[in-house]
Amino acid sequence: DLKSCSRCGRIHPRAFKCNVGRKYEQTNERKLRSSSAWTRKAKQIKEDAKGLCEVCRDRGIYTYNGLEVHHITKLAENPDGLLEDENLVCLCVQHHKEADAGEIDADYLRELAKERGKQ
Repeated sequence: DLKSCSRCGRIHPRAFKCNVGRKYEQTNERKLRSSSAWTRKAKQIKEDAKGLCEVCRDRGIYTYNGLEVHHITKLAENPDGLLEDENLVCLCVQHHKEADAGEIDADYLRELAKERGKQ
């Protein structure tokens, strides 16, 4: 069952939600992540981690690709933790997904962040 879309003029399945022209609400979290201070901090954390995933390195594996900086305590819970070194850890994409899903212990990640600070 198809219908003509009033947003883009194309034909879509009736249940399809077209996003053309929709405005997305700029959340506080999104604003924080788009700041230049966050960009500089994320770069610094990656450099401090020697360009490696900190979980992989702890396991004796050297992963240099697809690195992201993870907030151990989520920004929604603690916006002040945006730039705190002890709340940030450099992770590969896979470990970042696991950390977001709660599959990697937050205390373990905090220990990795502390160790990075000592190097």
